[in-house]
Amino acid sequence: MSGITPPASIAPWIAAQTQTLLAQRGHAWLLAGPSGLGQYELAFALVSAWLCERPSAQGACGSCGSCHAIEVRAHADLCVLMPETTMLDLAWPLNEKAQDEIESKKRKPSKEIRVEAMRDAVEFAQRTSARGRGKAVLVFPAERMNVYTANALLKTLEEPAGDVKFVLASDAAHQLLPTIRSRCLGHTMLWPDQLSAMNWLQAQGVAEKKARVMLRAAGGRPQDALQFAPISDLWPRLPRAVQQGDVAVFKDWTPAQTLDALHKLCHDLLALRSGASPRFFEAADLPSAGSWHSLTTWSKALSQAMRTVEHPFNAGLMQEALVSQAQLALNSKS
Repeated sequence: MSGITPPASIAPWIAAQTQTLLAQRGHAWLLAGPSGLGQYELAFALVSAWLCERPSAQGACGSCGSCHAIEVRAHADLCVLMPETTMLDLAWPLNEKAQDEIESKKRKPSKEIRVEAMRDAVEFAQRTSARGRGKAVLVFPAERMNVYTANALLKTLEEPAGDVKFVLASDAAHQLLPTIRSRCLGHTMLWPDQLSAMNWLQAQGVAEKKARVMLRAAGGRPQDALQFAPISDLWPRLPRAVQQGDVAVFKDWTPAQTLDALHKLCHDLLALRSGASPRFFEAADLPSAGSWHSLTTWSKALSQAMRTVEHPFNAGLMQEALVSQAQLALNSKS
């Protein structure tokens, strides 16, 4: 995402939630729900409205000096707390020290929100507002705070100095410390209906047939659905390719993407076995494969693999092992 989302193009379910939350009082919000429902987009809309010079009930104007400063990632009253990997993905600048350390190969970008960044945020919260509209702190994904980072935030979150507001956005709020959750007003992200999600995907330039496959592959989550655009033609063929042990179907995929697809395939096959409808694949694309025992055993093995998926294993060897395991499960008769 680059810059502020103009009001005309913001997803309708995000726009509705923005208006609802802006009408309520509170200095700290926790936006929670599964990935792909727009936690970051909603958090971004809130901080933009809080700092906007001409806000309306619908949110930020998108054209004032404050909105422009946010667009170019240079607003003096906005502090963004993210893992360095996420900041780079979303085009937020790192501080000078972190940038130098990463560019000089002293270390890799952090996948956690570093305690040093949180201490800087606490100091930021105590400063006077530069533009006179108060200050805002956006934390995403909030579950990437480790215990030391979270503890550094607690006192400021409970007793903020001056006019500062917080919004924490999370795909896994249950992983946050209870003391963090208790200091925030909670908001559960709303699921868009299929028609709204389809219309939004098509507004992004996705053809209807492709959008339908992408939305299904993402389990109905529109933001996540966009990630499936490059493989939307392959997705319907994936179940039978896995049954045949075809590792090539996962060419250029990361182990995490491979594991995610296999988890979804296993889920849908178990759903069919129990007489339910599949969620991620069309029923016609699923083979009649695997026994109860083989599928449940495979499901447990996939859950175990998820715990180490981010370890620096050889991606090719890991994919071969995962596909071999899947092939055995799908072709088991007993």
